[in-house]
Amino acid sequence: MKNENAMKLAITGILIALGLIIPMFSPVKILIEPASFTLASHVAIFFAMFISPAVAVSVAVGTTIGFLLGGFPIIIVFRAATHIIFALIGSLYIHKISKERFSAINMRIFSFCIAAVHAAGELAVVSIFYFGGNISPAHTEKGFVVSVLLLVGLGTVIHSMIDFEISRAVMLPIKRIFPDPIHISHR
Repeated sequence: MKNENAMKLAITGILIALGLIIPMFSPVKILIEPASFTLASHVAIFFAMFISPAVAVSVAVGTTIGFLLGGFPIIIVFRAATHIIFALIGSLYIHKISKERFSAINMRIFSFCIAAVHAAGELAVVSIFYFGGNISPAHTEKGFVVSVLLLVGLGTVIHSMIDFEISRAVMLPIKRIFPDPIHISHR
């Protein structure tokens, strides 16, 4: 038990670091204000969800603090803070609610559902900034539907699902080495 806790703590620290390094150094960044998408920026959080709810929340909190201390714009810090919600919900579902094997189809359905929760959180933050006048008028000239609902909402769903698939692809070979926290289908 003590070794397992130490391992989870070490993995949590590594995932927080990874969650901070990827957005800073990723060569694939798309910025269409008020939305921003960095390939694999959520991989650490998704990976943490497979380990435990505590690790998932810790990684989400750690990356949020990292963005704050890194001097990122406050809207990005608040968007990162919403990751705590989808990380907790997703991890609780994986570990507490779902007792059946995750097939490839079930994983993709789960990915879509958690992406919708992810997008809802980010939509809430961006909407507050949008209606509060804290987003540049140049970035809001297309209106709320295009600027917020499509770019942030739909964009986050797509981005989240891509990052989830990356996490799943990384988890498959790793689960051969370490005990399998959940049953993930190879298909």
